[in-house]
Amino acid sequence: MAKMRKKADLPMKTCACCGLPFSWRKKWARDWDSVKFCSDRCRAAKSAGKP
Repeated sequence: MAKMRKKADLPMKTCACCGLPFSWRKKWARDWDSVKFCSDRCRAAKSAGKP
């Protein structure tokens, strides 16, 4: 079994909508390079043109 990593050791990005930092999640493992938003709410707000 793989060794657990501390949350502080995970890669971080900044959300393109709200500007808050967010860290890597296992469900984003396949497409981490294309993840731009921290949540579905930010992704929907950005596509709707709301700040």
